[in-house]
Amino acid sequence: MNRYLLITNRTESFNSVDIPGHYEQLKQNNRLELYGPFSDVSGGAYLIKAESLEEAIAIGNADPLIKSGSSTLSVKEWLTK
Repeated sequence: MNRYLLITNRTESFNSVDIPGHYEQLKQNNRLELYGPFSDVSGGAYLIKAESLEEAIAIGNADPLIKSGSSTLSVKEWLTK
């Protein structure tokens, strides 16, 4: 599996109600390696394992923060050492 960095940025319609479900699905599927918010509270990032960029994008788009419009998503394959 490859590693992908998913970066979320809060939108004007951010709703903190979406936060509890934000990482739960990833934790349950054992894909989540690192995660956390940015210190300026503009969003956050998380590192996941996935088979492909397409799968990583699908996983990110299933995030409650993204589905609700609370945040936007950017996904990058991260060639960690």
